[in-house]
Amino acid sequence: MIRDITIGQYYPSNSILHRLDPRVKLVSTLLYLISLFLFRNIPGYLVATLFLAAVILLSRVPLGYILRGLRPIFFLLMITVIFNLFFTTTGEVLAHWWIFTVTTGGLNTAVYMAIRLIYLIIGASLMTFTTTPNELTDGIESLLGPLRHIHVPVHEIAMMMSIALRFIPILLDETDKIMKAQQARGADMESGNIIQRARAMVPILVPLFVSAFRRANDLAMAMEARCYHGGKGRTKMKPLHYQARDIIAYLIVIAYVAAVVLVGRFVTFHIWIF
Repeated sequence: MIRDITIGQYYPSNSILHRLDPRVKLVSTLLYLISLFLFRNIPGYLVATLFLAAVILLSRVPLGYILRGLRPIFFLLMITVIFNLFFTTTGEVLAHWWIFTVTTGGLNTAVYMAIRLIYLIIGASLMTFTTTPNELTDGIESLLGPLRHIHVPVHEIAMMMSIALRFIPILLDETDKIMKAQQARGADMESGNIIQRARAMVPILVPLFVSAFRRANDLAMAMEARCYHGGKGRTKMKPLHYQARDIIAYLIVIAYVAAVVLVGRFVTFHIWIF
């Protein structure tokens, strides 16, 4: 399970998406995530699916690697589907057992919410797959630059986000090593009920927290030894500049958002309750 978590990890490749300006990828990802909430019909999801498939092909990230990142959210996905399926009571009743009632509205909402959640995870993951932590830091700092005029510590915020993203794969590897070490000592973490499994995680959490605090302290001392005092007066070795492909990417994303809104609102196509 630990190895299936791909959030925050970078997949090296030489695709057109990897070469885009990080600001383009940040803004485009935000627009894509917002667009998923602007429609609720089959034509809208078809447009979103085609756009997402095209982006995956352009990213040159293996589909299996992308889908592997969905495994850790399987339980969250199931809980979302179950809650929407049994607690949405609009529409006609399809089935009823004890206190549980499945209606057409509940089934419709459950399916659409599941698809939306999957697309949200894939869309956000593609940004981290194709953008290094340093590029994300520079992109966030550049986009939040105007907030400096109201004394918002933009550089510090971007630095914290970059460090958090860098620590995700490090802590995942550390967790995997601790779990293997505990299993080698006879610890059983896979059998028993939920409470027993939760108790079995205690011998993992304690050394993991100790390791995380030790790494954080080492990083703080290293930054202090290099006279780091925030973003004031700092320059960049590779300043960000928009190129022609970045403008084209902006136009494509804007065209997608406009198309998905128009299709999702004005094109009607129904199959059963969807």
